[in-house]
Amino acid sequence: MPNFMEYLATAVFAVAIIHTFSVPVFARLANRGGAHAGLWHLLSEVEAVFGVWACALLAIMALLSGVGETVAYIDTRNFTEPAFVFAIMVVAASRPILEVVGMFVKALSRMLPVRNELAMFFMTMAFVPLAGSFITEPAAMTLAALMLRDAYFRRPGQAGFKYMTIGVLFVNVSIGGVLTAYAAPPVLMVAQTFGWDTAYMATHFGWRAAAAVIINAAVLTFICRAHLLDGSIGPGPVDEGAPVRSPVPWIVIAIHLVFLVGVVISAHHPVIFLGFLMLFIGYAHAYKRHQNPLLIREGLMVGFFLAGLVVLGGLQKWWLQDLLAGLSPIVLYWGATALTAVTDNAALTYLGSLVEGTNEIWRYMLVAGAVTGGGLTVIANAPNPAGFSILKGTFPDGAISPLKLLAAAAIPTLVAAGMFLLPQPF
Repeated sequence: MPNFMEYLATAVFAVAIIHTFSVPVFARLANRGGAHAGLWHLLSEVEAVFGVWACALLAIMALLSGVGETVAYIDTRNFTEPAFVFAIMVVAASRPILEVVGMFVKALSRMLPVRNELAMFFMTMAFVPLAGSFITEPAAMTLAALMLRDAYFRRPGQAGFKYMTIGVLFVNVSIGGVLTAYAAPPVLMVAQTFGWDTAYMATHFGWRAAAAVIINAAVLTFICRAHLLDGSIGPGPVDEGAPVRSPVPWIVIAIHLVFLVGVVISAHHPVIFLGFLMLFIGYAHAYKRHQNPLLIREGLMVGFFLAGLVVLGGLQKWWLQDLLAGLSPIVLYWGATALTAVTDNAALTYLGSLVEGTNEIWRYMLVAGAVTGGGLTVIANAPNPAGFSILKGTFPDGAISPLKLLAAAAIPTLVAAGMFLLPQPF
């Protein structure tokens, strides 16, 4: 039987979800100014929501159960993922990494038999999310969001285009990381338990995910083609008076790639990847003429969000695991897709991996549903807060409406569902 603290944690978790969907209201209050504008601004920061409510829950736990029990609970939580997302976000967002990814996108775009304006946008929405299978999903999200912000989201307005794009981006990143067994958080949580390696992921998940990513990117490019070609969507006219920065030397790019690979390889070892991060920050400061400002604040806010999700999500096992255990495979698929919208998909798959007596099709449906629904909300997939943090300032009131994001991600999610529900060779 669940205890009182688990009931209380679930109530706080529900309040945090409601708060997440209410951030545009707080953003409008903050924009009006007044004595409490700072408080409204804090409450409008999606990245702060789960961290704030997690702190509130811990304070209540300390009062009701004692400081010792609260500290013991914190000590049993695994905060490796929040720390890793912070580290990879800072490194991947550096100017040398962005430049080398931009070179790849331009080179691949030239191979497509369409106008460059269309090819560049398509490759940003398809190639970069699929690259997440190799450089991890948080890195892919960071790179794609920065490229979209700088090349397509700078102009005010255009809310419809921005919501369609971010909906496709979140879905494509969520499914684009399943070509390997280590890059997508919901896969990483269960790969060892289920005995899945990269070959298994590529044959059972990878080609389906790649097809869905390409379809989503192609449909979005087709819908926006007229505006991409006439220049009404894009970077706009070049500022003749803007200073021209010299290209980043190849040796600097190579060193940054070494740091990126080091962080990715050591993803399970926070002491190591945080060490790489400290060295990277020192190197970036020494050669800051080749850098853009590092996303330290944004990375910390995203880490705070994910840490709050770890604290709150750790007390949801009492209802979530039993719910998953009682579902047939097809119901499980749609149930996991829906549940992912209100809880982190990595936590969902982890709890599902604890269910005993499951078969291969049940396991496939659990993970497939979790990654399919990973683009529906900001809390659905660990990389989403990174993209949210980078892009929100380009939206009206400096906030992204969760309901509009949900609507924008619905059709790309159905495309992914169509691919993952094709018959499996089990």
